[in-house]
Amino acid sequence: MKVRLSVTTAASELPWEVVLTPGRSLVYGVLGRLEPTAGRRLHERGVGEYGMVPFGHGAPVFPKARRVRGRYAAGGSGTVEFGSPVPQLAETLRKGFAERELLDWGGVALRLTRIEVIPPPAFSSGRARFRTSTPVVMKGDGRVQGEHPPSRQHWVLPGQAQWVKYMQGNLVRKAETLGLDPAVRLEEVTWVGASRSFRVRGGVKPGAPVEVELSGPPETLRAVWSWGLGQANSAGFGWISPHPMR
Repeated sequence: MKVRLSVTTAASELPWEVVLTPGRSLVYGVLGRLEPTAGRRLHERGVGEYGMVPFGHGAPVFPKARRVRGRYAAGGSGTVEFGSPVPQLAETLRKGFAERELLDWGGVALRLTRIEVIPPPAFSSGRARFRTSTPVVMKGDGRVQGEHPPSRQHWVLPGQAQWVKYMQGNLVRKAETLGLDPAVRLEEVTWVGASRSFRVRGGVKPGAPVEVELSGPPETLRAVWSWGLGQANSAGFGWISPHPMR
């Protein structure tokens, strides 16, 4: 489930260093007020065997803002989305944000005007095509195949060797974390956008937005839609646009 916040701002841009960073803190702020024990446990240990954190968010988007090369445009009306495959967590976020009139997005004031809950599509065909609005990041095992001695490669970008393997593994781990059928499969990468790095808590993470086609159990596809693609979803990476192409 996704929670879309409609916002307005008088700012004309977001500094690049705060395009994604504030979202995670806002989520834990809500949990700290409404579900402090669960929030602390999630922050410290994550969920399940892999310690994953089942929520994600996107960056604020302002469709009518004036575009300036090299800047992240803001201004006027926009939206920012949060989501989780865990219904109770998504509902807690909805309740928490409903109590707010203003969000501090890294020093930029966003005034809330509306909150909308977006349920996941049915995906009854067992197939889905997802496109992300923020970069997908994927950390590899640090080895570059074929090099002796192996060099260090911490981040694997879409299109590079092993990226599909790591993405497939991430999808399976997400399903297992939620107790869902892990028979989900990355069928095809249909588009890769320009690579970009963002500085978030824990350092700089490089990635690229992608469009992928997945197959699998409908419930698992719904969970991925609500959570995001790749790693570091709680930091704003791999956020899936809410209206799928299939």
